[in-house]
Amino acid sequence: MDDAQREPGVEHAPRTEPGPRAERMSRVDTAWLRMDNDVNLMMIVGIWLLTPALALQALRTRIAHKLLQYDRFRQKAVVDAMGAHWMPDEDFDIGHHVVPAALGAQPGESERQALQRLCGELAAQPLDHARPLWQFHLVEHYDGGSAMIARVHHCIGDGIALTSVMLSIADGGADPPRRRRKTRPDEPPAEDHDWLSDAVLKPLTELTVKAIGLTGQGVGKSMEMLSHPRAHPNHPLMGSLETALTGARTGLKVLNDVAALALMPDDSPTLLKGKPCGRKLVAWSEPVSLEHVKTVGKGLSCTVNDVLLSCAAGAIGQYLMGRGQDPAGKEIRAMVPVNLRPVEEAWKLGNRFGLAPLVLPIGIANPVERVYAVRQRMEELKGSYQPLLAFAVLSVSGLFIKPIQDMVLGLFAKKTTAVMTNVPGPGRLLTLCGSTLRQNMFWVPASGDVGVGVSILSYGGGVQFGLITDQQLCPDPQAIIDRFEPEFERLLWLTLMLPWPGQDID
Repeated sequence: MDDAQREPGVEHAPRTEPGPRAERMSRVDTAWLRMDNDVNLMMIVGIWLLTPALALQALRTRIAHKLLQYDRFRQKAVVDAMGAHWMPDEDFDIGHHVVPAALGAQPGESERQALQRLCGELAAQPLDHARPLWQFHLVEHYDGGSAMIARVHHCIGDGIALTSVMLSIADGGADPPRRRRKTRPDEPPAEDHDWLSDAVLKPLTELTVKAIGLTGQGVGKSMEMLSHPRAHPNHPLMGSLETALTGARTGLKVLNDVAALALMPDDSPTLLKGKPCGRKLVAWSEPVSLEHVKTVGKGLSCTVNDVLLSCAAGAIGQYLMGRGQDPAGKEIRAMVPVNLRPVEEAWKLGNRFGLAPLVLPIGIANPVERVYAVRQRMEELKGSYQPLLAFAVLSVSGLFIKPIQDMVLGLFAKKTTAVMTNVPGPGRLLTLCGSTLRQNMFWVPASGDVGVGVSILSYGGGVQFGLITDQQLCPDPQAIIDRFEPEFERLLWLTLMLPWPGQDID
């Protein structure tokens, strides 16, 4: 590999064959590893608020006992000519990864504001690529307890996987199952080879061939047979044609979704789009009752997701209006992660999700009309192959040199204003080393020049709304956060005044 192709900030292996303890990194994880740029780092940042206070040594002991059972947290990512490998960190020191942090509150700054500022600063601070790509920062004294900030590079795992693993460090958390060891050091990860081939690449090729094949000679006769099956009851083509037409419809759906991804129009220009500067700001809301959210969903025959995404769209629209930009008639596109693996396999880590482009109707002022618009858009995405296609794009881009990968992934960023994700957490409050985890939140990274990340997390009977923004594009994310609960309250009251399904009206 030429010096011009060597990637800054990433430790490179010598030009030799990987050692016996090296492990090939999957293609999609390699793509995430190389996706860092000057304005967006591919880190998932989370915060746990604990009561009473937690001592640093107690946290280090728990992390060493629980988290380090997962090999990834002892391995560093090393790029070589063939892509990337996971290599054991022979000099691993828990002291480099679980570190003390100080708020250093500025004049006139509340404790919460100081913590938010610290989270933003850490979200823009690269991890040390000479070590495993994660770090926990403990503020031992915060609001009568402690605050723990976690930073994990996206190449280690996606939000569902990392949530599962992080919960394992809580009191009573389960240890990871034992997994099969590879017989060869250069053997590709099984989940990369088998799953990618069977679930993504084969459908894209075989179904498309079937779709195109049925447009050739004989399709007229075939359609005539299916239109009048009684006239050809025993024809050998009948069963195979029905199967082929099912495949054709699926193949055509794939082709349509490919075109939809490639030809996505630009979303509405707003203050939230533009060139980021790389300085990050974070904010989060207080929990809203999950039962109340479910009540609204039941009353409007919508999902919890529909309700929450609608409130997020309303909060963004109200923020823009407050900044002098009328949102009427405007829509923005958010890339929404879609989980592509069984939740019980989340402990395997790695990235196994696709991206679905969701258009948020920020210009609809009426909360009920807006939630129905979101429901319609979500229904249109159901059954779509776009998440699988996005996963395939990420996988293939992991084979390219970084400039080509950046160009390919930049196509998504140009069509997108935000990344938005909703992760379900435990319904009960957890404890860590005897301290109650009273509140938690995480923030998703954005790629390319996207400057807004929206996170929704349910935990302990409540739902929280989090936001990470680029200072250049949104200098006051708390102003959006503060509009989320009022938007939900408006929707709740309007829902309670509407007739519910099955309710008789005199």
